[in-house]
Amino acid sequence: MIVTTTPTLEGKKITSYLGVVTGEAIIGANLFRDIFAGIRDIVGGRSGSYEEVLREAKNNALDELQENARKLGANAVVGIDLDYETVGTSGSMLMVSASGTAVVTE
Repeated sequence: MIVTTTPTLEGKKITSYLGVVTGEAIIGANLFRDIFAGIRDIVGGRSGSYEEVLREAKNNALDELQENARKLGANAVVGIDLDYETVGTSGSMLMVSASGTAVVTE
């Protein structure tokens, strides 16, 4: 399935718009923040482990979005938007949400 942030697909004709589809993934942020905060404070730089968890959450959200699009009969999703938000009373969880428009192309 083609997924893109653009509103069109170069070289493809969109024949049907099936509706908005979404996918979400929520991960616990405190565990990783607590473990790696001390390491980052000492050595500085980026936390590869935390970034990997964020990538995995993004991929899970996109996988769910594509599955929801398939259920509608789509073969592509256009106009994808990715959002990262903290949720929970203490901001202890991180939510990655993906939304886009399920379409049929020829």
